[in-house]
Amino acid sequence: MDRRKDTALEAVLEQLIEHGPGEIASVFARAFELAMQIERERFLGASHYERTPERHGYANGYKAKRIDTPAGTVSVQVPKTAGHGEEPFYPQSLERGRRSVRSVMLAVAEMYVKGVSTRDAEAVMREFGIESLSSSQVSRAAKLLDDELEAWRNRPLGQVKYLILDARYEKMRHGGVVRDAAVLSAIGIGPDERRRVLGVSVALSEAEVPWRGFLESLVARGLRGVEFIVSDDHSGLRAARRAVLGGATWQRCQFHLARNAIHHAPNVESRKRIGAELRTVWR
Repeated sequence: MDRRKDTALEAVLEQLIEHGPGEIASVFARAFELAMQIERERFLGASHYERTPERHGYANGYKAKRIDTPAGTVSVQVPKTAGHGEEPFYPQSLERGRRSVRSVMLAVAEMYVKGVSTRDAEAVMREFGIESLSSSQVSRAAKLLDDELEAWRNRPLGQVKYLILDARYEKMRHGGVVRDAAVLSAIGIGPDERRRVLGVSVALSEAEVPWRGFLESLVARGLRGVEFIVSDDHSGLRAARRAVLGGATWQRCQFHLARNAIHHAPNVESRKRIGAELRTVWR
């Protein structure tokens, strides 16, 4: 997937940063820490607990450091060393990681949607300046990312009183061709009244089948107690919503309703007037 042309990933990332900042920041931090750990192992000439004549020095714990990201400030554990003479150890990936935050988060957004491959894991480590990974290091990176994302994607949802469903069309490379893709998203408001991303999925359309599969995946993760759904009135979403969450009250999204109403106005001046009047009604 070519991220330079893939605005679908940008859309997923925006959703995750806005309504799931803690989760995406956590995955970024774990990948960052792994890159620095691999760099320390290379500096010492041995992996953690490995006994080898090539070892010079040993691991000496970690020091917490705070890093700013688009999803907020995260704390990462920077590895330290000792017992190797005057040569200091400073992970170069620390500076590379600071400069590559958005690139890494885009990679995380992609893996959130389509899963983790060894190629993805290598690409993330390259963003931190870690090249020429051994097969065991690649597997280690892939497993860490896969475990973190799997736990995030499949975390239990529990009670969600208000559910906001939306889709937007963005460009995505699929089968070597750049085409429009629907980014499906579900944002929930629970008893604590906080908004959270419940799930994001990229589909080739807004038809009933993708929407139904998406909603069923939320229910399978324990989504319950939905009383009120806000969405547009797309036929595919409407059918899926009625089939999976038919007991909830539905309201058409005010933004989509206003946009559709304004679209029928004959000129710019009329559109502005209608928009202002609708904002007054919904204030």
